[in-house]
Amino acid sequence: MTRILVIEDEPMVRNNIEQILELSDYEPIVAKDGEEGLNLATAHLPDLIISDIMMPKLDGYGVLKALKENPLTQNIPLIFLTAKAEKTDFRQSMELGADDYLSKPFTPEEILNAIAARLEKKLVVERKTQGQIKELSTNITYHLPHELNTPLNGIISGASFLEEFADSLDPDEIREMAENIKISGERLFRMTKNFLLYAHLETVATDPVKQKSFLEDADKCFVKDLIRATAVNQVKKADREEDLHLDLEDALLAISQKHICKLIEELTDNAIKFSDPGTPIQIISTVKERTFYLKVIDRGRGMSTEQFAQVGALMQFERKLYEQQGSGLGLAICQTMVKVYGGELTVERKEEETIVSVTLPSCLSEFP
Repeated sequence: MTRILVIEDEPMVRNNIEQILELSDYEPIVAKDGEEGLNLATAHLPDLIISDIMMPKLDGYGVLKALKENPLTQNIPLIFLTAKAEKTDFRQSMELGADDYLSKPFTPEEILNAIAARLEKKLVVERKTQGQIKELSTNITYHLPHELNTPLNGIISGASFLEEFADSLDPDEIREMAENIKISGERLFRMTKNFLLYAHLETVATDPVKQKSFLEDADKCFVKDLIRATAVNQVKKADREEDLHLDLEDALLAISQKHICKLIEELTDNAIKFSDPGTPIQIISTVKERTFYLKVIDRGRGMSTEQFAQVGALMQFERKLYEQQGSGLGLAICQTMVKVYGGELTVERKEEETIVSVTLPSCLSEFP
């Protein structure tokens, strides 16, 4: 049953809306003020919220602002109710992110029509999400066997060669074969870990209850040293230490150390893979008004806006032109991870630079 939260301080209006919803086979949850409504929204994660604007303790604008700041509730549609019918109220409501606006008094038909319209819009978004899940399934079906078989073939063929010709091989040849087997095994191990991590993050990102539990259990850590150590380690592997340029401001984030390291590892690895040796790779972090900003900039070929919009697991763009090892999970993992932690990841091409930008909520706005 569709669950609708009603936040209204006038008892008669609140009771009328509750009765209208019950008669229309909705499940109403009611709150007498903004503070109670905000708590119920987080606890029950309703399908839609109807809120008065003028209320004691916390008004409707305050409720909407708090909802949008919480990754668990930021996508719940909200309809404002008010006795004021001025255009400024409507404009302010829409600018803050309200989905609809009804002036009191209203008829049962008006409020039910508004609810139906908002729920239909939400359904369209959910269908799009299901389409993305279907696309993921298709990518897995067509690409995963190849990604598994490539390193597996290297392991099996190398081991078979050693088994058949062990008596005639000298130590250097055996060592070379063993190194190739190890490389294939490490590639397979990394790809498997990435796929399992992506699947876990997608499960969390698409389930508000799991996301709430995930965020509640998240550790806090200062990230400057973690970013520096992870980025330096990646460029060392590629023998590109001279290309790395760091300009880092510290931040306390509610994110696990392994996840912030994974984020930097994948973004730095992408910058290394898709840019030429000798060109700069910049990593810049700043903190402003309780928001952490991270940029990874390189002079690689980048991707178009349309390509970034289609980022998903096991997808590599222009693979025929630019063959790269790996399943293409890296950017998809980063995008989903940032989403789970209530942030945003964007990619833009500006002049000759590819700029990956990440924003995450910061626990502190200033540092000594």
